[in-house]
Amino acid sequence: MKPTIRFEQQNIKRGKLGEEASVPDLIGGLILQNDLEFHLDEEDDIHGGYGKRLNSYPYRQFNNYSRELKESSVKTIVLENDYLKAVFLPELGGRLWSLWDKKRNRNLLYTNDVIRFSNLAIRNAWFSGGVEWNIGVIGHSPFTTLPLYTAVLEGDDGEPILRMYEYERVRGVTYQMDFWLGEKDEFLNARIRIVNFGEEVVPMYWWSNIAVPEHENGRIVVPAKQAYTFHEGGVYKVDIPIVGDVDITKYKNIPAAVDYFFDMHKDDPKYIAHMDENGYGLLHMSTSRLQSRKLFTWGSKQAADHWQEFLTEDAGRYIELQAGLGKTQYGCLLMEPNTTWEWLERYGAFQLDEAHLEKSFEETRETVTQAVKSKSSFQEMEKVLSNTEQMAKQSAKLYQKGSGIGALKNIEQKVQGKVDISKHLEFHASEEERIWRCFLETGVLEEPDSTLAPPPFMNDDLFFAKLKTMVEENPEKNWYAHYQLGILYFEKGNYQAAEKEFHQSNLAKENAWAYHGLASVYVMIERWDKSIVMIAKGIQMQKHDLSYLKEGFRMLSICAGYEKTLELYQSLDEKEQNNSRLTFYYILALYKTGQVQQAYDLLCADGGLIVEDIREGEVGIGELWRDMHQELYGEITEIPYRFDFTAT
Repeated sequence: MKPTIRFEQQNIKRGKLGEEASVPDLIGGLILQNDLEFHLDEEDDIHGGYGKRLNSYPYRQFNNYSRELKESSVKTIVLENDYLKAVFLPELGGRLWSLWDKKRNRNLLYTNDVIRFSNLAIRNAWFSGGVEWNIGVIGHSPFTTLPLYTAVLEGDDGEPILRMYEYERVRGVTYQMDFWLGEKDEFLNARIRIVNFGEEVVPMYWWSNIAVPEHENGRIVVPAKQAYTFHEGGVYKVDIPIVGDVDITKYKNIPAAVDYFFDMHKDDPKYIAHMDENGYGLLHMSTSRLQSRKLFTWGSKQAADHWQEFLTEDAGRYIELQAGLGKTQYGCLLMEPNTTWEWLERYGAFQLDEAHLEKSFEETRETVTQAVKSKSSFQEMEKVLSNTEQMAKQSAKLYQKGSGIGALKNIEQKVQGKVDISKHLEFHASEEERIWRCFLETGVLEEPDSTLAPPPFMNDDLFFAKLKTMVEENPEKNWYAHYQLGILYFEKGNYQAAEKEFHQSNLAKENAWAYHGLASVYVMIERWDKSIVMIAKGIQMQKHDLSYLKEGFRMLSICAGYEKTLELYQSLDEKEQNNSRLTFYYILALYKTGQVQQAYDLLCADGGLIVEDIREGEVGIGELWRDMHQELYGEITEIPYRFDFTAT
């Protein structure tokens, strides 16, 4: 058959994502990579800590989702030829959801049977399965739950090419992904292009996260002899395959959740293979720019079982193979201004000869490496990348819109006498950015209703300069201008100036958003008492805004404002009190104020509290149960499955 593209719908059970948070993400959350020690040699050159971020700003959190699943219709795009059928989710970050080997009728990826959001990403909401495309900042893509611009064009041989793209705000770059299957292709082509059109060096990050099914006797093969890994707060380099007394390439042996970033030499073929007990599975290959590969497993502890179960319904367990620009995810690379980075990835089936199934890792690595190097589909990749350079710059017919921020950036470019951010990528404005478009074009910033969630937040220097000019010329008048200027000062680490602007915003018109800003300032400078006062005022003004309440109660917990937590929680309506995250903060406050039995009973009621947005790496609920149990019953015992998320 000639390659085809189809726009379809698929029924799948999914949770409700909910709206973005009303407040900006300022003080950030738990990001493991932000607090590491590096025990490495100079030549390892992994850019440790470069490009790390405190928060997800200007992107807001998605923290209003539900674990309750309902049958829903989800948009899909299908690329198909005689060998493969690839299914994408354009409304969910462009996720490659499944990849079917039609000759063997096997799915090469792990495809979840549900879309169940959990707190595993920089913007909180994330779901497991398929291949996720991660750009910009550590902690999964800012777009992983959002629609991408989606377009189609025709290749030189008439094959349809699926294009998905966006403007990424933190790094100020465009990125596009072109996917196609030629008539004789046994591998899906994924051509990635990142353009830094700006005038500054930016930290750059990309990892393609590939979920594959966890097999009882599964194995990975990668052309490496060493790997970087995390252990007890530090990053180390270890020899593979044996780490400690475990062969990590037979991943079911690994006891705890862990990352292994494989150190691949410059001249090594860039690939990773995943195989079941019969030697069959996925082969991922790329051109040289994608220099690293990674294995992630949840491990085999009780908490690992819990996490795997928490993310799905009946799809079973998975591991992740990943491919990235940098050697690890502990830092970003330096991307020069006016620079384009491009590479080609290929995804397809691999079969290891039966005679090699029981060979050592070293022998298998050599066998697979030679097999990959001999494949024409590998040998021609650099040439294909070069030959499609002009195709990647062609315009395409748009089928789905993404965010309006790229169009707003084009207006910003025009105001500064600069060209559009792309000559061939279409960006469309949306009503959401109307206030900011008017501000750029007229210099007048409209004051929105102070009781409603603010429009999108800006992070570019032009907005900062124009806001400064506006408030200097019209002090004390526009609450929203002072508020937004305070946010931008905060992001620059100038907390004194941010505090002043938030106070000015409240003087112009008292608002919960400025109180949140002030509370955030006081968290950063460790004035816990003042933070408690400010966020309590904001909560009183936004008692039915769940995202505000979640952030507010989190800040109270950080500041040890347990008495105020009890007071405010008891003043909420029943609907808000029943939220699992707010209930958790209330239980914690009860415990911290000496009401241990009441806290313990509430935590264990109805089989045990399920916190819908429990964070990866967050051990609070398990430790809280253990501490209370010990205090009440005088015994230290294993954390129950219900509360155990300590996978490391």
